[in-house]
Amino acid sequence: MSAINVIPEYKDFNEFYTQMVLPYKELNPTHIRLDGKMLGSTRNVSAYFWYLDKKWKVDADTHIDRLKLAFEACKASDEPFVIKNTRDKKGECLEIKGQPIRNKKFYVYKA
Repeated sequence: MSAINVIPEYKDFNEFYTQMVLPYKELNPTHIRLDGKMLGSTRNVSAYFWYLDKKWKVDADTHIDRLKLAFEACKASDEPFVIKNTRDKKGECLEIKGQPIRNKKFYVYKA
């Protein structure tokens, strides 16, 4: 029988960051991404959190330093993210306000 991986869900981004990302980074200080890899993309989901009454998924290839930037933005503002359409216009994604569009390394999509 195989183990069933349950993807954690958090009430907001701050809870996600403090309860998942900080402990992960403490245990894995050399990792730059949530999946521990250096390169490549993935559709694996690390966690879910709620923002503006919508459920968002954080892809495992999201860079930890970008999550820290988002956490700092959350401390400064109640609305640290911008909701944008995905490139194919079939979904929505979050971007950190004031961050460049290219090379964003912050992969958060509407669940």
